[in-house]
Amino acid sequence: MKRKILQMRPEILMFFILISAVALGNGLSDGVYSNYFKEVYHITAFQRGFIEFPRELPGLLCALVIGILGFLGDLRVAFIAQVLAVIGVTMLGLFTPTFGVMLIFLFINSMGMHLFMPLSDAVGMSLAEPNQIGRRMGQYSSVRAVFSLISALLVFFGFRTGFFAFNTSIKWIFIVSAGAFVCAAIMAVIMIRRIKPQKSAPRRIKLVLRKQYRYYYLLTILHGVQKQIAFVYGTWVIVDLLLKKADTLALLTIVVGFISIFFYTKLGRWMDQFGIKRMMYVDALSFIGVYVIYGFVVWGITSGIIPNQGLSIWIVYLLFVLDRLSMQIGMVNSIYLRSISWDKDEVTSTLSMGISLDHLVSILAALAGGYVWSLWGSQWVFFFAAAFSLGNLFVAYRVQPDMEKEIAEQMREKMQKTESE
Repeated sequence: MKRKILQMRPEILMFFILISAVALGNGLSDGVYSNYFKEVYHITAFQRGFIEFPRELPGLLCALVIGILGFLGDLRVAFIAQVLAVIGVTMLGLFTPTFGVMLIFLFINSMGMHLFMPLSDAVGMSLAEPNQIGRRMGQYSSVRAVFSLISALLVFFGFRTGFFAFNTSIKWIFIVSAGAFVCAAIMAVIMIRRIKPQKSAPRRIKLVLRKQYRYYYLLTILHGVQKQIAFVYGTWVIVDLLLKKADTLALLTIVVGFISIFFYTKLGRWMDQFGIKRMMYVDALSFIGVYVIYGFVVWGITSGIIPNQGLSIWIVYLLFVLDRLSMQIGMVNSIYLRSISWDKDEVTSTLSMGISLDHLVSILAALAGGYVWSLWGSQWVFFFAAAFSLGNLFVAYRVQPDMEKEIAEQMREKMQKTESE
């Protein structure tokens, strides 16, 4: 009975609906932007690289914007994020603006998407039971995976049947995406009315950089590198070296989404069972192993030692899936941050600072990766990524989550006593 009550808490159910709508909206917009740029604007390779700046700039600005709007509370800022996402994607769906104007609406949509990233983790952890944080985070991520899978299926069959297309005056896939964001905004309003925030001092405008969070910041920087390798160059191996089309990537995304539904739930339970430190080791070793094998396979294909067909294709497909699953273990970073935070009101600000650092490094990694790929060879992109992932292993070795958590609890008690006096 207690378990059923735990699962049916209204605020948890509302949050599930909110993140489901956001995942569906993102999958139907961000997931097809590359094809949209190519088919509608016929962009060059240089323009494609340039587009990454307005797309990633909101990530860089995330900490600043969250700090400015922090006095509103996480749920109200989450509502603003959905409104921005709706405005941006609706304008892209209803009109075909000039390239420059398109970048403005792309920026608006991306700002909404990036603002919600740290808020999603912060709100989710605040709603979770103290001894069930890992389990709840796994459930949240599983729900996202379900609706990301649904969006991938809609994209695949929608374009295959002609229901969705980019050569029409109205881009209906973006209109459907906007509808999902509207649902998310409505749910955010309901949560604002139903969930009363804890009484605390108004959150000041601040960018949080504290010594005790140094390992979290290092993990976010490493994540920025790994994200670019996974989503840009891991994909480019399939497109450029194996010469596969968009439908192949859609099918791989569907496979990853289906596995993630079960993997996230299991991952959350592992975090509660084995603890943060052990899961950090798993995170580090998975990245190192995948990227080392990736590098050797790519080297074999480019040098002609192994063919770019048959078994080689399936190995690359497997590595693609494993790489995306490895990215998911990174949820341990947010749980680690919350456990060591001295002030719970700083969690959202610190998460947003992490997003900003992540995106700063992502832009640099994208440029550096392209340089390495063209000058030294594609395999070195993955070998360097494996080398960077040694940083994850270093963090896993250095952190003492239990001791840091105890210190954080002591500091919170001192701060509460000081405030009461």
